[in-house]
Amino acid sequence: MIIPIKGNVDYTITLDPGTWIFDDRKIDLTTYFTEGREEKDELGDYVKATSKHWSREIMEGATYPPTLKTERKFKKTELLNGTFGIVLDPFLKNAGIREDAKEVVFGTAGGEEHRFPVEEAGSLIFQFSVTGQPLKEDGPAWLLFPDGSNLDNPIKAVQSITIV
Repeated sequence: MIIPIKGNVDYTITLDPGTWIFDDRKIDLTTYFTEGREEKDELGDYVKATSKHWSREIMEGATYPPTLKTERKFKKTELLNGTFGIVLDPFLKNAGIREDAKEVVFGTAGGEEHRFPVEEAGSLIFQFSVTGQPLKEDGPAWLLFPDGSNLDNPIKAVQSITIV
């Protein structure tokens, strides 16, 4: 149930879709393609949130949210029932794709190969769960296009990523 990234890379790495449910970079596929998305400045957002929190603590003193248990319960329910995916870009960057690489080849359990230019591969999405369940039968991951055009017919049973 792991997916190796190998070939024309600096580091051969393996991906474990079973751990992505705990990854903050996961996306909710039930809303990802229907709601508007905006690019996030994560560092800027973090600095703003931290500054706001710091100012509030100075003015009011430290307080704890009264609904902490409720929020955790909601998160757990969301994780147990959600359909999630994750964008491939950070994993491909961590593997260190070499400059002379041309394509990213996704191999499936059926022996099929799906090829994409290196420039486009980072925006592809791996779906790793459906309604809270991991993709065991035709998994470990399904490949989705960034525009969601193959949401009803994803590339299933992806088992390897080879950079050529």
